[in-house]
Amino acid sequence: MNQFLGRSGSVARTATVRRAGFSDRDIRNGVLAGRIVRLRHGVLALQGAAPDLVAAVLGNGLLTCASAAAYRRLWVLFPPTRLHLLCRHAGPANAVVHRESWVQAREPIPVASTADVLLHALRCLPAVEAAVMVECAVNQGVTTLEYLRAKLPGNRNGAARRVLDLVDGTADSPIEVVGRLMFRANGIFTETQVDLPGIGIVDFLLEGFLIVELDGATHLEPRQVLKDRSRNNASILSGYAVLRYGYADVVHHPDRLLREVQQVLRGRVIR
Repeated sequence: MNQFLGRSGSVARTATVRRAGFSDRDIRNGVLAGRIVRLRHGVLALQGAAPDLVAAVLGNGLLTCASAAAYRRLWVLFPPTRLHLLCRHAGPANAVVHRESWVQAREPIPVASTADVLLHALRCLPAVEAAVMVECAVNQGVTTLEYLRAKLPGNRNGAARRVLDLVDGTADSPIEVVGRLMFRANGIFTETQVDLPGIGIVDFLLEGFLIVELDGATHLEPRQVLKDRSRNNASILSGYAVLRYGYADVVHHPDRLLREVQQVLRGRVIR
């Protein structure tokens, strides 16, 4: 039974455990031995079960939208402040409840399918946050823009379809999605993942001469620091301007970042 619960996200309804072939005696023995916890009538869990998965089962739902991103290996900009659940019936009052389901999840864990997670995000989250999740899924090859668009017909899904127009599958990180959308929204001619002779692939080339690199955690490693320094020098010697930013700059101080980019661009524009 421990193995079954482990495959189920360490928490399951008693009825689900019974359907898997375990008897009431098996359940009682597991509880008495301390291997299993009875969270309430009808819900069993292993010690240390993830709180969000527990909350999903207690709420008679499945994690979805931003709450399911980590389990579906999708990027998120910000952790959700409220639990997002897919519920067929009434869900917890403190949760964001999603009703519609397009694709049933195959795994026993209380997490909605990747398709449902993305479609809920497109309908629910701010455009940039939803685009980040979809871009990650497209890059992984687990869905396509055409598939998602086909699931969102009619006028009521117009805003969700417009989010899909923001996704192009070129980003290597969530902050690259944010950067690309910010630059293009401000009328800056933006090329992504450009391979420059003698320099290599850069995150962004703006107006044909300004290289903008967005650094993740790996750029703090000594070997990467030396490589970045060499690339910066090669870029400047080749006639490019260079700006580098980190996660906090992009996510928490975008206005300052944009002002600095525009200050450099005002010097000259070459396309």
